[in-house]
Formats: sequence, C-alpha cells, structure tokens
Amino acid sequence: MIALPGVGQKIKLGATVGKECMSGIEWESQRVFLAVLRSGSLSGAAKLLGIAQATARRRLDHLEHALGVSLFTRTPLGLTPTTGAQRLIEHVEAMDLAAQTFNRMASSEASVDHGTIRLTCGELLGVEVLPVLLRPFHYEHAGLKLELSISDALEDIARLQSDIAVRLMRPNEADITVRRVGSLRIGIHASVGCLERYGNPASVLSLRKRPLIGPDRRSADLRRFVDAGLCDADQHFAIASDHHLAQLAALKAGLGFGLCPTQIATSHGLVHVLPNDFGFEVDVWIAMHNDLRKINRIARVFEVLGEQLHQYLRQPRRKRG
Repeated sequence: MIALPGVGQKIKLGATVGKECMSGIEWESQRVFLAVLRSGSLSGAAKLLGIAQATARRRLDHLEHALGVSLFTRTPLGLTPTTGAQRLIEHVEAMDLAAQTFNRMASSEASVDHGTIRLTCGELLGVEVLPVLLRPFHYEHAGLKLELSISDALEDIARLQSDIAVRLMRPNEADITVRRVGSLRIGIHASVGCLERYGNPASVLSLRKRPLIGPDRRSADLRRFVDAGLCDADQHFAIASDHHLAQLAALKAGLGFGLCPTQIATSHGLVHVLPNDFGFEVDVWIAMHNDLRKINRIARVFEVLGEQLHQYLRQPRRKRG
C-alpha cells in the first residue's frame, strides 16, 4: 500500500522506475489524469472511469514516472494540479475529445441500431422538448446510444465535439450542414392562479405594475424587456434568474408574469397574455458536420429530429396529460 502525503505535499505514487519513452505512455493512464482533474480525487476518478481506486492509483503512478514530474498536490480541497500538470490540461482534454470522436466514428455500422450519437442543445429545449421528440426514434432503435449534452454553452460542431446541435442562432462554423426547422414564438405568459390573484393586464403599461419574472444578470435578456417597454433598465423583478428553466418553473408556480415560448407554455397550461401587443420569434436551427452525413445513424437522426422539430414548432402543443 502506498502512503498518501500530507496537506501541501506533492504526490509521488510509487518508487522510481527507469525513464520511459513518451510514446509508450498509454491513453488509459492519461484518462486517469483527466478524471482526477475533473473530480479532484483518486476515488472520484475511479468512479468516473468505472475502475478500482487501486487501478487508478497505479495508472497515475505510471504516468508520473513516465513524465518525470509530480502532477498533483494534496490540499484540504482535494488534489490540486501542479504547474507541470496545468501545462498538460489543454492537451489531455483535446486527446479525450479526439478519443470520443474516434469511438463514435469507428462504430459507424451500416445499421442505425448501433453506435453512439451525441446531441447538444440549450437547456430549455433540451429538457422540455427534445426527450419527447426523440422517444419514437429511441423506441425503434433501442440499441443506439444517445448522449444528450444539455447546456447553453455552445459545443463546437466543426471540431466534432457533438454530432448534432440544436441552436437558437444560426451556426457559422465551417464545413457543416445547417437547416432551419422553424421558430419559437415568444410571448408573455402566466398561470391561471397568477391571473386570478393579480388580474389579466389590459396593456403593457398595466403589466408593469404586476410581478414580473425576468433575468438576473444576463444583459441581452434584460434588453428585450426594456426595448419592448415591459420594464426599465433598473427593473426590480419579483423573480430574477438567468436560468430559463427556473423562469419556467416560476411561471408554472404562479409567481408572476414572464416570457416563454408559446409552444412550451401551452403544454403546461400557461395563459398567453397580451398576444396582440407583444411577441417575437426566435429561429431554431439544427446542424452537423458535413463528414457525418456518410454515417447512416447520424444522418438518420439528423433527418428525423429535424422533421420532428419542424412539426413541433409549426403549432402550439396541447396541454399535457
């Protein structure tokens, strides 16, 4: 058993071995290094990789001796990367991305029933819309693994960080296939309970006197409110959040009036307020790298998801249930 050092000491996980050629360093050891970076501990890295902690320790020991440097320092917050390790972070992350891409591309059988597809989408559409639209395809192709990257951060399609992307702005990367599938119709909405408590506003001016749900620090979202005359730049929102799912939850809870795509609001029984006085549209795009059109399963999901989104965006959804 290898003893762990105390706080502030550099980790050296084994006895000195002969100097090893850099080309002989296995990717599995580098994966452990990346997993420790992400989790902050050997135990966390082992869980991420699905291996024993002793195996993770042995692989990190192997990597440190191959490189001839100490990679982590033990602190009260966990394992902190040394200066030498920090210089390697960008490179090991790039290798991880390349390995994931290789695995997805290598599993490109003629059938669409095998392999992995990585989809990236913003949080609101990714949680409220995408899973339901994918259900029929998933039932038909149960052997296909779908990775859903749900985040408002944009993954790079050109670098194949994702196979298919759903975005609310036209993608502008090179060498990609882009399709506009429709638009979200954004309007002011409130729950039935909210309207019973505060009344249905007769104008935008009267709406300003009621509790509003809006952004916290996202200036672009605040600008939409200001430009539409819904509030002033120094508006105090009754509920303020930059998280669109949190805003939707506040609307459903009856905490105030706020902006929401009509297609999503209708599915939750929210009422469209002042439909003739306020509203705008946001285009929805689907994209993938041109090279991926050769892979049947990805091309098929792109086609199916694009058509499903198009049909979804054409008309408001019926109330759930």
